[in-house]
Parts: sequence; structure tokens; C-alpha cells
Amino acid sequence: MRTFVHLVLFACAIAVAVGAFFPIVGEIQPSDVALIDLRDGFPTGFTFDQGEYQSVVFYKSATALLLLAAILLLVAALVGSRAAGWLGVIVGVGTTAVFLWRLHDRVGDFVRDNYDNVLSGRWGLYLVGGGLAIALLALLVPKERQTA
Repeated sequence: MRTFVHLVLFACAIAVAVGAFFPIVGEIQPSDVALIDLRDGFPTGFTFDQGEYQSVVFYKSATALLLLAAILLLVAALVGSRAAGWLGVIVGVGTTAVFLWRLHDRVGDFVRDNYDNVLSGRWGLYLVGGGLAIALLALLVPKERQTA
């Protein structure tokens, strides 16, 4: 990989890792979302306010998957492995997309009606989403040609 791609992936890994600890939507942080909620969807009586008060063990939360994505991006930056970079982007985008999809299934009307309060100043979403988008673009840069 080119040198600037390594630097960009390194910065993206830091952005995703830091964003994993900030709120994504409203006051809901990835540490409040259980992996079982991502797999099966939120329970039937789930309200938006309940999302921020769930107590989830760290290794069973969405934060663990976002940190895995950040680690994979960091490995890609340090070693130059495009496969690790792509896997990190897929894990990060998949985690974020499934969370937003499951949240929309349960409380989509609430988010739509209160979007100005719910979506303002969500630094976790900005850092994770921006870091993953820029990492995706960096991984699309062609390899450096070898000169003889």
C-alpha cells in the first residue's frame, strides 16, 4: 500500500475506536446495545429512552464489534494488509447499519418526529461513520507499482 494510505487508515482506526465510546443516536451508546439485540432485534416493549439505560457487559455489546473493526483497521495500517482493512470496514459498517436498522424497526417514528434533538451532536456516529467511509475510500486506492 502507499504510505499515505497507511496514515489514513491509522487515523481512521483511531476515529472508529474513539467513536465507539460516544453516543450514536440520542444518548444511546454502542455499549448500551447488546449483540443479541442486533441479532434478534429489540424487544417488543422497547422505547427509545430504555436504550440508554440498558446495562450490557462490555464483550457482549456493540462496542466490542466497533473496537474489533478499529483493531483490524490498525493492523491494516501497520502491516499493510488490505484484507484486514476490508474486514474492518465490513465489520464496522455492518455493526452500525444493523444497529440503525433495528432501532428504526422499533422507534423509527420517534426518531423521525424528534430528529432535531436526537440527531444533533452525535459525535459517535460522526466519528465511526466518517472513519469507516474514509477507510473505505483509502482501501480503494490502487497498489503502488513495483519498479525493477
